[in-house]
Amino acid sequence: MDLHLSGRNAVVTGASRGIGLAVASGLAAEGANVVAGARHITAELAELATRHGGRVRPVVADLSTEEGAQRLSDEAVSAFGGLDVLVNNVGGLRTRMGGFLSITDDEWRWGLDVNLLAAVRMTRAALPHLLERTAANIVNVSTVMSFLADPDVYDYTAGKAALSNFTKALSKEVGPQGIRVNTVSPGPVATGLWTRTDGGIAPSVVAATGIDQEAFLKEITSRMVTGRFTEPEEVADVVLFLASDRAGNVHGADFFIDGGMITTM
Repeated sequence: MDLHLSGRNAVVTGASRGIGLAVASGLAAEGANVVAGARHITAELAELATRHGGRVRPVVADLSTEEGAQRLSDEAVSAFGGLDVLVNNVGGLRTRMGGFLSITDDEWRWGLDVNLLAAVRMTRAALPHLLERTAANIVNVSTVMSFLADPDVYDYTAGKAALSNFTKALSKEVGPQGIRVNTVSPGPVATGLWTRTDGGIAPSVVAATGIDQEAFLKEITSRMVTGRFTEPEEVADVVLFLASDRAGNVHGADFFIDGGMITTM
């Protein structure tokens, strides 16, 4: 299926690895021009840029600042002449195994900033340029945890729930102006977020509880009807569809990509 994304201009945040890298790769493969924002340029992102030449432009930007968000937006306009698609993928999670009373104001601020306000800043910077296009759109990456709240990740679930709410509210404002806004909400995805040793969910839980990591991951997969984690490319496929005019009347919606983890209607 031709998604009609060739020649479209996109900004993808958090593009150095995982879902963001998969989205940037998928957009480039469809012929889109991509500004790939990241705090650090990984070898994988650099290789993607090399493979697609000037159509993928890695840009170092810190979305905890307005200047960082503006840098990504301005790069799309200066390099490609405009902006059609914004994918707010930046997010972050730190386990809070000590319970609610152990979480400081600074830790709450970190979680809300990276999971909500980074997308707010990026959207504020991009919206004037999106409004200049005839059929622009925004896709925000939330999580099923915005519905399945967990005290081990208080600030993450609160921030992502706010992001989902922000997306719906924004869709009501800008939809009449020709900008579609949608959310994708993945369940557990097979990325380093779960397994990396520097703050990954599984190692953090293991360190706090002493349980076996393999057993913990097996218990997590048992919560999905499919019995496995989602692959980053599977999330990217839904993002690309929503970014395309094939989804021209899909607006203000939230798509779960969770292997059946949410069992209610």
